[in-house]
This record gives sequence, C-alpha cells and structure tokens, in this order.
Amino acid sequence: MAVTLDQTIAQRERSRLSEFVGSQTFWVLIAVILACLFLSVATDSFATAKNLYNITRNVTFVAIIALGMTLVIITGGIDLSVGSVLCLCSMVLAVTMHAGYGIEIGIAAAIGTALLVGAFNGVMIAYLDFPPFVVTLGMLSVARSLAMVASNNTVVFQFGPDHDKLLALGGGAWFLGIANPVLYMVVLALLTGFVLRWTRFGRYIFAIGGNEHAATLTGVPVRRIKVAVYMISALSAGIAGIVQTGWLGAVTTNIGAGMELQVIAAAVIGGANLAGGIGTAFGALVGAALIEVIRNSLGLLGINAFWQGTFIGGAIVLAVLFDRIRNLRQSE
Repeated sequence: MAVTLDQTIAQRERSRLSEFVGSQTFWVLIAVILACLFLSVATDSFATAKNLYNITRNVTFVAIIALGMTLVIITGGIDLSVGSVLCLCSMVLAVTMHAGYGIEIGIAAAIGTALLVGAFNGVMIAYLDFPPFVVTLGMLSVARSLAMVASNNTVVFQFGPDHDKLLALGGGAWFLGIANPVLYMVVLALLTGFVLRWTRFGRYIFAIGGNEHAATLTGVPVRRIKVAVYMISALSAGIAGIVQTGWLGAVTTNIGAGMELQVIAAAVIGGANLAGGIGTAFGALVGAALIEVIRNSLGLLGINAFWQGTFIGGAIVLAVLFDRIRNLRQSE
C-alpha cells in the first residue's frame, strides 16, 4: 500500500518526538522543571518575581558562552579560555570607553579582540595540530594577563560619555519587562540552532565531530571550519562580556574567573558529547538553567554555597553516565 505524503511527514514528526524524549536534554529539562516545582513549594522566595527575574538574567551569561562552546565540543574540541576571554573583552570595552570613545567603538574593539583570540586558537589547533586543551589552557592565562595589563589591574567603573548607554544595554529591560540579557540569549540560541540544523556549516561541524578523517575525504574544509568554531566560541565570550559589563556597571580582572568550567558543564549536562558529534543549542540553555537553579537553590535552602561545585560536578558525571548507558543500549 502506498504511503501518502501526510503519513510520511507524521511518521517523521513522531520519530523526532521520540528521539527528543529519549535524549539527555529532555531529561535534564524535566529535572529543571521538577527542581523549580520543589523549590516553589519548599521556599517562600523562589517563585517570587524578583528571584525569577534574577535567575533568568544570571543564567544568560553562562548560556551565551555555552552556545559557542557547544559548537567547539561538537567538533571534538574544547575551549578552556572563554572565562579569560570574557574578562579581556570586558576590560577592552571598559578601557576604550573610559578613554572617551563611544560605545560603538568600545563594542567593536571588544568583538575584534574576541575574534582575534579565537582565530589564534583556531589556527594553532587546526593548522599546527596543537591539542585544543594545551592551546586554550595557555590562552586562559594569556588573556587574563592582558586584561590586567590593559587596566593596570584596577577596577574600571566609569565608561565615558556613553556610560548610561552601556548600563542600559546590559541592565535594561526594553521588551515586555524582560531583562535585555535574556533577549540576547534567546536570539543567539535561535540563530545557533538554525545554523546547526539547517545550514551546510552546521552539517560540516557535525561531520567533523563524527569522523574527521571521513569528513576530510568527502571535501569538508575541516581546518577552516575548526578556525571558525573557535572564533565563534571566543565571540560568544566577548558578547557575554559586553553584556555583563553593562549589567554589573564595573569591570575587575576577576570577572569570568572559573567560568569556563560552568560553561563546559552546561554544554555537557545539556547533551553535548565531549567525544564530538553530538550537541544542540537548546541543550546548552537547559544545562545552563540547571546550573543556575542549583546555585540559586543552595542559598534559599540554607545550604553552604561551597557545595555548589559538588552538585555541578555530580551533574556532569551523571550526564556522562547517562550518555554511556544510552550508547551501550544502542550497541546491543
């Protein structure tokens, strides 16, 4: 019996739904929802408008960088420098505007710095075959050192003639009372999801992570794609740095310290596979949301904040364990 077009489309939609329900991202999303429901009942302050506003705003900085990190992880790489790149770009923005330049020049300088750092990482990894871990670990130190040099290791909190514009950019709520960082996160997530799912560039990224040698043989420009994803990763850190500078209203050389671990955790918890070939933009957001809910809940439940690393580390181990169990079931 012939299968109609409508039946084919319906079958494809059902297969996509079943695939999503069986994915790690889905179960992490369920965990986030259950945690929010539990905290709403167990505490009086979690479900308040102010706390929810803070949660959604705080999650954005990790989530924005996690989007770029997910692309790197899909190719089988890693970027340990994003926290320091955020710091460097924030400081470049702050120092440039403090010197009297407008916000446009400051943002251009910060983004240019991010792209330059990402290009350096990508070229070292793709063309000189340096291990991503070594290159980005070195850049972690270099970028933060350059931030200290740029500011003479001082706090910058005056941003010249466009001071108020920068604060409005990061701390305002221009649409329906939603914090601006959340709007930026949503737009970037939609853009990243579109690129991964519907573009040739996205298919190339997955091809490299699935089998780099096979991708090379089929004509995929592996080296150029690798350089591009490390530039995107650094760019995402730069954008997060610009937004966070406007939100905080000041920049120190400690900004972004240790953030790379949270970003990698968000990507991995959200379903990205460190071996490459797997990852989604939505998963990066869900992973970042779980980390922020954990962080927020510790204070509300009266738990020592020092336990945060234990909970996040445990979530990473559980995510990897879930992925391993799923792979074993598929191989049977």
